[in-house]
Amino acid sequence: MSKADLLEQWRDHLANARRRSDHTVRAYLSAANRLLDATGAQDWQSLARLKAPALRLHLANRRAEGLSNVSAARELSALKNFLAFAREQVGAEDASAPRLRGPRVKKGLPRPVSPDDASNMADLVEASAKEGWIGARDRAVLLLMYGAGLRIAEALSIKGSDLPLGETLRVTGKGGKQRVVPLIPIVRESVAQYAEACPWPMVPDQPLFRGQKGGTLSQGMVQKAMARARIALGLPSTATPHALRHSFATHLLGAGADLRSLQELLGHASLGSTQIYTKVDAATLLDSYRNAHPREKD
Repeated sequence: MSKADLLEQWRDHLANARRRSDHTVRAYLSAANRLLDATGAQDWQSLARLKAPALRLHLANRRAEGLSNVSAARELSALKNFLAFAREQVGAEDASAPRLRGPRVKKGLPRPVSPDDASNMADLVEASAKEGWIGARDRAVLLLMYGAGLRIAEALSIKGSDLPLGETLRVTGKGGKQRVVPLIPIVRESVAQYAEACPWPMVPDQPLFRGQKGGTLSQGMVQKAMARARIALGLPSTATPHALRHSFATHLLGAGADLRSLQELLGHASLGSTQIYTKVDAATLLDSYRNAHPREKD
């Protein structure tokens, strides 16, 4: 069995059986490819026999190349999944991966964008675009992320068949998990304005958001448009497209939404991923207190 065969089976497992995102599939394949090159393993049996010391040595070499704690932790997670899959392929009694503790990674709090900043960014990307329909497109994408809490990939996966948008939208998120999100009027109106202005036909089975030449709009184009607006408005580097989703979550929580409902709206697999927003909200409240309370300024 060749290395290409191993990687193809791993890719098929990730994409189809586990329904992982394209980004995750690419990252896990890259990690597996590096391990195969480092160990010389050429079949599942060889991989299944790998123990913690071999994995530790490989990761130590990767760290010597300048890998950060966060990247090392991600690579370890990918490799544990890969080796567990290898053990499953050979029918090992214990299909778990070698036990190896990863580097400690301090989780930073999400950095949401304020409502005014989100609105200003949406207005600016529209006003600064070279063509009117492109400005309407970029504004619609940003408002979908901010007003409906969509990931950038989810916003760009909306198809022509979803038009006209109603009060709710069915979204397919990570792992193929579907959820229904509400759409406020300004989001529906901005998408309708883009669809009317777009020079390309709204084909049912094609992406709604098009690039300048009619192809699928890339995430990079949205990120660049938002980066230009961020710089023009003097906002921090944390004001990224994903920060708009953080803002959606933080503002809903601050308005009284319960965690379970927020989990469903965000499409989080576990409540733990949603609970981090309680810390964000508390931090925001503390900042407001410190800025406003007269005793804090003495």
